[in-house]
Amino acid sequence: MKIKHIFGILFFFTCLFGQMRTPATYWESLGMKEKVAFINGVYSAGAKLKFHHKQEVKKQFNQDPNWVEPYYIERFYDIIDEHRSEEAGYQVDIIAKAMDAFYSNYDNTAIPLLEGLRIVSLAQDGQTEKADIYLLKAQKRYKP
Repeated sequence: MKIKHIFGILFFFTCLFGQMRTPATYWESLGMKEKVAFINGVYSAGAKLKFHHKQEVKKQFNQDPNWVEPYYIERFYDIIDEHRSEEAGYQVDIIAKAMDAFYSNYDNTAIPLLEGLRIVSLAQDGQTEKADIYLLKAQKRYKP
């Protein structure tokens, strides 16, 4: 048997058995410190993405004085910000507990962690209509 076939079989079984764990069971397997660390990581990644993107925009702007920032950049920033609750601020344990409540609902068990975090953060900031729309779409897309 060729090495390529062995890797193919290993990849198949990894995908098959790796899919048995839902986002909810993974989330529930974490301790509170790990949950807080995960959320802090998402927050940090979002801030770093925005920082690097702004740096690139400055570079582009300085090379071409006629270049104007298109609208989609601001929408990109808005989407990143939707994953972070302004209301909770640095009290990330509040978001972790809200995520616990989110994943306690069976209909949410297959929703990926980042989508769950976005929904929870929007709800935490009082944007319940938007959060509900995202929730319904996610529940439909990721039926358990």
